[in-house]
Amino acid sequence: MNEQEVSIAEIDRLHERLFREAEGAGYHLNPDMEFTKWLIKSLIINERRYGYWACPCRLASGKKKDDLDIICPCDYRDPDLNKYDVCYCALYVSDTVRKGEKKASSIPERRPSPAERKRETQKKGRRLTGLSLPVWRCKICGYLCAREQPPEVCPICKAKKDRFEQFM
Repeated sequence: MNEQEVSIAEIDRLHERLFREAEGAGYHLNPDMEFTKWLIKSLIINERRYGYWACPCRLASGKKKDDLDIICPCDYRDPDLNKYDVCYCALYVSDTVRKGEKKASSIPERRPSPAERKRETQKKGRRLTGLSLPVWRCKICGYLCAREQPPEVCPICKAKKDRFEQFM
């Protein structure tokens, strides 16, 4: 079987797994089943090609250390969901999009260019103190995360976004 040959059963198994994991962590897969299964097929192809789930909508280098930020779920998923209600490839969507109250649409790429990533890596190596992102704390269970905005749902206790407070 070549990398393009992916069985419907493989796609369905991975869809079921991703759906279960997403819902369990307070996330939602795109309700457009045909589109979502196309993305899942692409994840399987990328895993065969590179050995990891590179985002199907981005160009992977084939070097895992250079692509860590775009391994699904990518580093940009949560900021994209918070700002645009979908992640870059639209595999993950907000509850608003899932319910059909808002349509998924294309969003700008937030992944820095390779040169920008290199500069950022060098800058982080020199940083001695301070955080680049705010830290959010779930007021229910104490879960901490560093990101632009708190998650839609706490991955530990499933508390909603409004139960988070800025901690640092």
